[in-house]
Amino acid sequence: MTDERMTVAVLGGGSFGTALASIAADNGCEVHQWLRDASLVESINRDHRNPRYLPDYVINSAVVASTDMSKVLDGADVVLVAIPSKAFADVVRQARPWLKPEQTLVSTTKGIQEDGFKLMSQILEDETGFSHVGVLSGPNLASEVADKQLTATVIASQDATTRSRIQAALGCDYFRVYASNDRYGVELGGALKNIYAIAAGMAAALGMGENTRSMLMTRALAEMSRFAVARGANPMTFLGLAGVGDLIVTCSSQLSRNYRVGYALGQGKTLEEAVESLGQVAEGVNTVRLVRDKAREDNVYMPLAEGLFQVLFEGVPAREMAKLLMRGEQSSDVEFVLPREHVQQDQRQAENPGERSDG
Repeated sequence: MTDERMTVAVLGGGSFGTALASIAADNGCEVHQWLRDASLVESINRDHRNPRYLPDYVINSAVVASTDMSKVLDGADVVLVAIPSKAFADVVRQARPWLKPEQTLVSTTKGIQEDGFKLMSQILEDETGFSHVGVLSGPNLASEVADKQLTATVIASQDATTRSRIQAALGCDYFRVYASNDRYGVELGGALKNIYAIAAGMAAALGMGENTRSMLMTRALAEMSRFAVARGANPMTFLGLAGVGDLIVTCSSQLSRNYRVGYALGQGKTLEEAVESLGQVAEGVNTVRLVRDKAREDNVYMPLAEGLFQVLFEGVPAREMAKLLMRGEQSSDVEFVLPREHVQQDQRQAENPGERSDG
């Protein structure tokens, strides 16, 4: 790693935060983990296990857990914030008195705050004003990371120090850390893919096959990149781990919480029943509503997000929505090669041969 031992603080006691804490300890870092729940703190320190989220995973014994945030943050070079999006800002504000400008702050949360349509790294930036801010995102199912299955992720930041510190702290022979300077695109990809995991779960429950899932994921990628580019992201980012990579895993695995919510909806359960049966936060449920509303506001074409909104919040049956989506417009495949507007214009001309093109 480096000659000087790095100190890493992890805020959050969920599955991914716990796995990252253990990886950093495996790499020789001094690691402190903050959790609200004193019983989980005791289990991690005594038994080296997180019985609520990763009961079968043995955490590196060097990880020290605490409910005392000031103690966890004291002297930390890197602070990983692994808090669900609804509580993210509150925890960052709670941590603020002990944070220092030289520290590297990295969000690992894939979600969007409703107030201001802010991503988590934007909250870190706004609440602290610090320059070493980044986001960690990619195809990272926490249970597989904990099992030390070969995995890769992306550290995205315009700050080179942030990228290199995270690669040093977390990169190892089973967890590869790749770098990006498109923080917004990487983070937005991580949040948006949760929407389409719900759709993939619904399609599976409805008995749809591999062709359907392939179509769904590809059109989801087009929709994600369309929305992100309209908000200033680089479309090439979505060809990487945080785009298509994360989309593949979350739309294909029953380990994905969002996929499982979609599967329950496809079985005919209500949204409340689906979420209750999961027992954990599925970030995609709230993201559907936020993204659908923002897409309408910005006039971005997102038929899948619109359809999911109607299933989740307006009671439209999943099977009926699938039929409606298949009757929607047939437009461009890759819009950055052939713009959607050009296809629409071609279709109008075909329907009205006398119509003259201005292009």
